[in-house]
This record gives sequence, C-alpha cells and structure tokens, in this order.
Amino acid sequence: MIRRATLPALVLCPLLVLTACGEDEAGGGPSPTADGAPEPGVPAPPAASRAPAPGDGSKDPDDINGDGHRDLLVPVFLGDDPQNAEERVAVVYGSADGLDPETRTVYGRRDLGLPALPADFPAPDLLRAADVTTADLDDDGFPDFVTTSSETAERQEDLMGKPETPYVTFGGPEQPAAKPEAVPLRLPGVAGVEPGSLVRGDFDADGHHDLAVPERATPGARLVVMYGPFSRAGEPARTDTSLPYEEGTLSADGIDPTGEPRATALLLQGLSDGGQDPNTLYPTRPGTGLTGEARELTAGSGFAFGDFDGDGQRDVAVGDDGGRNNEPGYETEAPEVDGKATLYPGSGDEPVVLDLPEPPAGEDSYYGPGGFAAADPDGDGRDALLVATYDGAVLLDGDERTPVLREGPARTADGKRTKAKDRNARPVGAADFDGDGGDELILNWAPDPLFALYGEKPAYWWITEGATDRDAVTFATTEFAPRRS
Repeated sequence: MIRRATLPALVLCPLLVLTACGEDEAGGGPSPTADGAPEPGVPAPPAASRAPAPGDGSKDPDDINGDGHRDLLVPVFLGDDPQNAEERVAVVYGSADGLDPETRTVYGRRDLGLPALPADFPAPDLLRAADVTTADLDDDGFPDFVTTSSETAERQEDLMGKPETPYVTFGGPEQPAAKPEAVPLRLPGVAGVEPGSLVRGDFDADGHHDLAVPERATPGARLVVMYGPFSRAGEPARTDTSLPYEEGTLSADGIDPTGEPRATALLLQGLSDGGQDPNTLYPTRPGTGLTGEARELTAGSGFAFGDFDGDGQRDVAVGDDGGRNNEPGYETEAPEVDGKATLYPGSGDEPVVLDLPEPPAGEDSYYGPGGFAAADPDGDGRDALLVATYDGAVLLDGDERTPVLREGPARTADGKRTKAKDRNARPVGAADFDGDGGDELILNWAPDPLFALYGEKPAYWWITEGATDRDAVTFATTEFAPRRS
C-alpha cells in the first residue's frame, strides 16, 4: 500500500537539511536557477510522456494498469496563477526500477466519464485528487476510479463540502477505457456524500475491496460500509449502516498490495475546532467486518497505520500534529497529548507513548507542519513512524531519529528569492515502488505561499532511497498538462 501522511501534522525540532545532488537518473535533471544554471537537488519536469504498457492484472489497488508495479496518483495544476489553478489527476506509473515519471497519464473529469458540469462553469474538466480513490471493486485485477467530486456546482468554490453521489469509472488494461462512462455508486440513501470523504479497505479480510463513507441522512449523517465485490452497476455485495457514527473524517488501514487478505481497521477523527482531533477506532474481524465495538483512543490529529512492533499484527499510531485552537485559553493540549505520539498494538497490549521533539524556538502554527506515515525503509518488517517537522521530516525508529529532508528551489520562476523556511518539503507517505522489500519515502513541495501552511498545490516530488540523502527519482509536475491560457 501507499502509506499516506495527513495534513496538517507535528510541530517538531529543527533538523539538519540533507539534499540530493547532481543529475537524477530517472526523473530529469535539476531545475534551473534564475540565471539559467542548474540547481542541484531540485526536481525538474521529466521528458515528454509515453503511455504505459497494459498488464495482466494484479491485487494491488495502486497498480492502475495491472502490470505488477505500483503507481502513484499526484495532483496537477494548470495555469500560472497558483490561487486559481485548475486541477487534474495524474498517474505516474511504476516499473521494475521504481516510478518512471516519463510514463504518465493525466485525467480530467471527462476522461473518467463523469457527468458534465454546468455549461457556464469556469473549469468544466476540473478533477481534484482529494476526491479520487482507487480500488478494484469488480475483482478483475484492475483498479477502478471512485470519484466524489461535485456534478452540480455553479462556482468552483461550491465544490467544497457539497454532498454528491459517488461515481465509479471501471478500469482495465487500458485504464480507464477509451470512452468510459462512470456509473453512480449504489448508496442505501439519497442524500449523497461529502467530496473526498470516501475511503477504501478490506474490512472483512475476504480479499475483496470495500468502501466506507459518511452519508448525509435525515437527520444528521450515518456511516455506510459497502462490502465487495461490486457489480458493474455499482451495487455492493452487501451494505452495513449499523455502526455508531458522529461527524468527522474517516481513514482506513492499507490493503496489502500482495493481495494477501488482511482485515483493515477504520479510524474516525472527530471535529476539534483547530485543536487535536478525538479518535475512534472501529476494529475489524476476518469474515465479519467492522464491528460496533468502537475504541476511543488518545486525541491527536496525526495518525498512521502500520506494524510498529514487528509482530505481524497491524497497529495504529495517533499523536500531536502541532495544530492548536488559537482562541485565548484553548491553545494548550492535555499532557498525554501535547508533544506525544501513542502507538496502539494490534495485539491489545498496552500502548507505547513516544516523546516528540519540541518545535523550534518562536515557531508556532494554527495548522502544524505536516502529517504522519508508517515506513519500513530497511525492509525488516517493522515500521517506523515518519513525521513532519518545520524543517522537513524525521523518521522515528525506536530510539533512533533520522532526518530525511529536501528543499525546493532558492528562487521562484520569476526570480524572487524563496524564504529558507518556506523551501522545506513535506513527507506525504511511503511505499516500496521498486520491489526491493524496503520502502521509499515520498516528499513534496510547492512554491505557492499557502503550501507552508496547508501543504496545498504540490508540484515538486522526491522519492527517496529509504531514510537516506539519496533519491530514487525526482520530478516536477509543472509540465504534466498543457498550460491554461
């Protein structure tokens, strides 16, 4: 699975910056500086795109063309104005040597056969990466695209928070089909779901991919769990609406990319008004699925699923991502939350509490610098915790702490100098793209001023060689799609 970090995340200590140098063998050369000279360690746009070779199918929900190599979905932004960039979704395809940015496909909503937006909509092909989930719903060996983006909004800002019907675009060797027609996902109600609220999993460990989503109902909302396989009409094998639910954000453990059945738990992070989120874990049982025996965990807006003790069972980590309510009297957290990460073993043993480094002097943020992810760079079967810092990232592996940091360019495209603290890349996940048994780490960065606050509109990507200062591949998405005039 691709283990993704969430935004925002931990406030941690300043760390020594490590950057890769020289020409990148798989992702293009370094970016030019304002005077045209190359800037070492900064990703550059790869060469012109080539189409991926169709595969025979696999069990990995992140292997879009089914060739046995994991792929990566990334956002792409059109236009020179960061504030009004129109978004698409790109697939960077994998190979025996890892990710290959020269093999990629960019999708808009029309490419996925989604219902058309109104004729006067200013961005008729808009497709947000946050609204797209991939899962092999029909068990044909090729992941399908499940999209929760709006179909009726009249203005671009209306795409945020508007309940909609999810649509499925079924995959295949030429994923998706040349002229796909998306079908609506068959929900038990009629009120719709929030964009970006749907998650995938294998909640009953039967090898079929499942979906979970909060559905708008009257009154309030309810949690809908849809168990696969799904029909080509978007109908799940069975649906469960019996689980207790309060408003919040869902996240699920990853599906095993080998296809080995593994029960994936579900985490609900409640609303916190700027502070650390309350956490509720829905445990799961093979053959049964998610149960109503929900467990309340320590508060914390950072989280990651993984095997942190190496016992072969899945654990969950929750912790302080540095976010605080900035109203007077509410800017503190309880001692068991403040500067802590708590690891809950899947065995049911006592939780393990980690002390997180303190933020640099004078650094404070309402949102925090980034997220958590589980990563196993050395391939020993025991995950470490990758956390964001104001200077990039640090890997917490027992008592060992390793900085894994990258920087964006010193100057913007128009020659303006970038502040040193705004050049730091964020960790966003980890995965074994080259099949060597150890995870590569995924970091990204954007010149957009809002990136330092929210992680918005990333355009520069680093896929590291584990927790080292070397990169397996780097690339920039700035030339992935035609510029909008």
